[in-house]
Amino acid sequence: MKIVDEFKEFIARGNVMDMAVGIIVGGAFTAIVNSLVTSVITPGIHFLTAVTSSATGGAADEANNIITGLKWMVPGTDAAPEYIDLGAFIGAVINFLIIAFVVFCMVKGLNTMREKMDAIAKKDAEEEAAEEAAAPHCPFCLEEVKEGATRCPHCGAEIKTA
Repeated sequence: MKIVDEFKEFIARGNVMDMAVGIIVGGAFTAIVNSLVTSVITPGIHFLTAVTSSATGGAADEANNIITGLKWMVPGTDAAPEYIDLGAFIGAVINFLIIAFVVFCMVKGLNTMREKMDAIAKKDAEEEAAEEAAAPHCPFCLEEVKEGATRCPHCGAEIKTA
């Protein structure tokens, strides 16, 4: 039963829920980037690198069937044509770079925000410490006492002045 309780505690933590939301949003974002690369960027690469039969000097009218942009048919695989598709590889690299850049920007933004929050917290702590140091306190009950008081109004202890 102990492992079930530990699992419930693990799931109840906020970090697990944040991670789950991050994975879901990341998956959706990856689908958008995949669509951009496969539907827009890769066809653009194929369009820019397309080889026509006029580019081969008219010698091969079936040049488009053999070479399409950065896609080359592997010889000896006539039954099920296999291709070396450099365009798809370039698309995958572009896909990775887009996702990596967005993650980098998110982490950079979070780190900047964390630094600002830490600076604000540090400033607040310094101001609070300065306030506490300015007002005299009873050494026994730690309550604030008036400047120059000889006895604590809260606990009646005698306050020694330096």
